[in-house]
Amino acid sequence: MKEIIEANSGTLSAKAVSYESLGGAEIIKIVDRTVRIPEAGEVRIRVKAAGVNPTDALLRKMDNPMVRFPVIPGTDAAGVIESVGPGVSRFKIDDEVMAVLTAFRPDGGAQVGYIVVPAASVVLKPQNATFAQAAGLPMNGLTALRALELTQLRAGQTIAITGGAGVLAHYTIAVAKRIGLIVIADAKPEDYDRVRSYGADFVIKRGDDFADLIRQQFPYGVDGLIDTAVLVEKCFPAVRDGGIYISVRRLGDIRNERDIKISMVWVPDVLENTEGLELLKEMVETGEIKLKVAGEYPPERVFDAQQTLAAGGLHGRPVILF
Repeated sequence: MKEIIEANSGTLSAKAVSYESLGGAEIIKIVDRTVRIPEAGEVRIRVKAAGVNPTDALLRKMDNPMVRFPVIPGTDAAGVIESVGPGVSRFKIDDEVMAVLTAFRPDGGAQVGYIVVPAASVVLKPQNATFAQAAGLPMNGLTALRALELTQLRAGQTIAITGGAGVLAHYTIAVAKRIGLIVIADAKPEDYDRVRSYGADFVIKRGDDFADLIRQQFPYGVDGLIDTAVLVEKCFPAVRDGGIYISVRRLGDIRNERDIKISMVWVPDVLENTEGLELLKEMVETGEIKLKVAGEYPPERVFDAQQTLAAGGLHGRPVILF
């Protein structure tokens, strides 16, 4: 049953996770923030769940000129439309939605009781997903879509994906199969069946011999590689001459070789990819993407959620419940 709420034409006060500066657990505060009314083309969402991603911890660990403290972390949210700005016709009050955003913006990120975001960054959540499940999809899903777009590969070509049992790899494998690519991914032996269920055509053992094992399957190397596990140079021998390597994290100086093209996903470029979000929603509803939650936490335990994620071995995302 949908929750019916009244539209509010004014500002609201909401509980928020806030980083006061760079640092550890000591700089994380739970504060009350004023949330503005939506302007033209925007919606305001009552957040039910916000995803926890590795970028949340990086935000408080790495000096970044784009960040102005105090800052609200979080890139994914799922909740209920509370009000709509002028010109928005796709949504109505009480629609259940998911959204993607960035902590770099003046309003901050997703880990707050209400958010205001462009309507283009919002779609209805999958009908078969809870708020907690949907909160783990938008940012990682758009990352997967953008990574595959950057490869410019076509049906029948080969793609390798590192970190095959992880959330981002799962979404990437699913999208790669939808466009007809041949997929090879790595995993621990206990995760082989899981990664095959994601759609991988070949699964190899995770380890330092990653590139050698890929070359056993594809002697000339794969056409492209998406590095969700951030192995960087260790991956290059797996890629054919003139192939492409895609990073999902910012890279320092790395040595190019054999005309391998190197590119990086920058998610803020695609935050308003409504068509991509609709595709991800459809893939959840068809079962191509299977959403899992790796723990539900109150805002006061956001550091515990980040630590759980950093420990690895999860097949879903922790979420903060509001």
